[in-house]
Amino acid sequence: MSIRPFRDIKRRKTKEISVGKIKVGGDNPISVQSMTNTLTTDIKATIKQINDIHNEGADIVRVSCPDESSTTALKEIVKHVDVPIVADIHFHFKRAIEAAENGASCLRINPGNIGNIDKIKEVVKAAAANNCSIRVGVNSGSLEKDILEKFREPCPEALVESAIRNIQILEDENFTNLKISVKSSDIFLSIEAYRQLSKKIEYPLHLGITEAGGFVSGSVKSSIGLGTLLLEGIGDTIRISLSDDPVKEVKIGNEILKSLNLRERGVRIISCPSCARQGFEVIETVKILEKRLSHITKPITLSIIGCVVNGPGEAAMTDVGITGGSKGSNMLYLSGIQSEKVLTNDMIEKVVSEVEKKASELNNS
Repeated sequence: MSIRPFRDIKRRKTKEISVGKIKVGGDNPISVQSMTNTLTTDIKATIKQINDIHNEGADIVRVSCPDESSTTALKEIVKHVDVPIVADIHFHFKRAIEAAENGASCLRINPGNIGNIDKIKEVVKAAAANNCSIRVGVNSGSLEKDILEKFREPCPEALVESAIRNIQILEDENFTNLKISVKSSDIFLSIEAYRQLSKKIEYPLHLGITEAGGFVSGSVKSSIGLGTLLLEGIGDTIRISLSDDPVKEVKIGNEILKSLNLRERGVRIISCPSCARQGFEVIETVKILEKRLSHITKPITLSIIGCVVNGPGEAAMTDVGITGGSKGSNMLYLSGIQSEKVLTNDMIEKVVSEVEKKASELNNS
């Protein structure tokens, strides 16, 4: 039972590109990305982290390739993962070529810092030969010297000019399988840069607030920045940049998309903050259910409300619902209809069972 959105977001129409098996742009779902923070040369640890990130719901994973040892490791890493890998490349054009040849599905580069046009041509040739897309990654902290001198400081116009310049470099080589990002750690700078760029190009946009900070502050900044753009229909793929476990980046990214009805994946829990009226420990119950139901990928709505003030109304709009009652007896709702009373001690197991049953029905439908 999906919750009807107050209004639908009309997404900006962009060119469709391929990042491995994932289609980005066009009418395709907005994809969620993250990036490993292991040493890429530690193949076992990197494979584990990529798979953890993917299992949390990431569609694409980026891996840093700062040296030849890392691009060599990439060849083995891609054999053991089932998600497209973006190779993060800076400065040395040979790393980009090696990454494309060793299984990367996309290269994250800034053509302006790769080198002269002959080196860029070699990178483009390798990308095209290996069906590898390119992300032009413009960052306020690493703008070209002449652009920075022209605008005197990082600003939206400077990021857009850098992006257009680098796009032109690739288009001159007849390469158009690309997406663009114009990131800053400043929310307002990022929002305005993406707004301006979206009016000038048709390529898909990768959204992010770069170097957003720790889990709490970074999640808040990213939610405001990305949420604003997504509400305006801007954005085809996102990454939440946190100084934390990259698995958490994926969790926050998916929650942002789910909250805007832009993605349906996993259990969406509607729960109250709890108060003296609660018939059971709402906060602890929600924490336990989040963990117990994290394996569910089908879109299911679950309401956990501690009392009868808002409980019946919320439960009427969800697939599974619990409303707190008195004397340890709570009401279970299925598809918005009262089903049975459930004792508090049995409640978590009952909810997990009903959600899993609903997920099974969706898998078989």
